[in-house]
Amino acid sequence: MIVSSKGRYALRVMTALARQEQGGYIPLKDIAESEGISRKYLESIMGLLSKGGLVDASHGKNGGYRLNRPAEAYTVGSILRLTEGDLAPVACDADCGRNCPSRAMWDRLGKLIDDFFDGITLADLMEDGEGKEKER
Repeated sequence: MIVSSKGRYALRVMTALARQEQGGYIPLKDIAESEGISRKYLESIMGLLSKGGLVDASHGKNGGYRLNRPAEAYTVGSILRLTEGDLAPVACDADCGRNCPSRAMWDRLGKLIDDFFDGITLADLMEDGEGKEKER
């Protein structure tokens, strides 16, 4: 499994929004500048996050983006699945008709990956400062 720049940037943006004052909308331009992400690329990421219900968007003079729940309510897994799709380590067609001896292993690894990312919240990333997973 490789997490693309879209997934990595979505995590950075969500963490940046979590650090902002509650209730206020942050303009896309300000997010792009503070995170060093092109506005055009950020527009596509924010569109995904908004359509996926992770952020609220407001248009107009005081518009921008904000989280719609506390940082503790967002998991890294939910953000990555929205931006990256399935986090499975391999693309396996269950209907291939073959008796695959390694299928159970890949399924277990996929569950470990899901459990790992679902066990980390935006609040955890904010505490870690650098985005490194804290020791548990």
